[in-house]
Amino acid sequence: MADDGAEITAVLFDMDGVIVDSERYWHDEQPEHIFPQTLEGEQPELEETTGMYYKEIYDYLDEEYETTISKEEFVDLFDEVAMDIYHNRVELLDGFHETREELADRDIPVAIVTSSPSSWHDIVIDRFDIDVDEIITAENLDADGKPAPDIYEKAAEIVGHAPENCLVAEDSKNGIESAERAGAVVVGYRAEHNSDTDLSAADVVAEDSEELHEAILSRAG
Repeated sequence: MADDGAEITAVLFDMDGVIVDSERYWHDEQPEHIFPQTLEGEQPELEETTGMYYKEIYDYLDEEYETTISKEEFVDLFDEVAMDIYHNRVELLDGFHETREELADRDIPVAIVTSSPSSWHDIVIDRFDIDVDEIITAENLDADGKPAPDIYEKAAEIVGHAPENCLVAEDSKNGIESAERAGAVVVGYRAEHNSDTDLSAADVVAEDSEELHEAILSRAG
């Protein structure tokens, strides 16, 4: 854990499961639609893959389980489901715009750090008129995705602040591990989709959107 009283000068939001409630739909689609078309026999627990870059999910499944389709077919399947989820189903985190505006008033840069590709996050940005300073995606990172620390180390570099001065809002075990290993202060966000997920590696756990915003604004600036 990194919350040792360091000044918070930047805020980094995960997208899926934090800014938008997409993980609740992915948690339905993967075991019911995607994994049965990808695997023969045993399926992974959702916690194993939540937060990972979707192309790396295939690599993980191919190594740990018995895949029956190619990586290209898997990517196409994921993309097809994603278009429906992001265009038609997801909703924005309650209070996101208000917290974003307050952080802007405090001159605190805000970035989205996501395992989703640009074709997915562009839909979210446009649908909900989201304005952030930077968007860092796993697809543009020449390194390992979450739970490796690389994406949050790179995000801190891009926003121009040391990792220990960055506060990260994350909902997945893999994402929290990534941010914690990078040296950031981590707020774990609890919602319906991750009610049973172990978030204990986070510096603080917010049990709803109101607590999440309070945790961010009480530490930033």
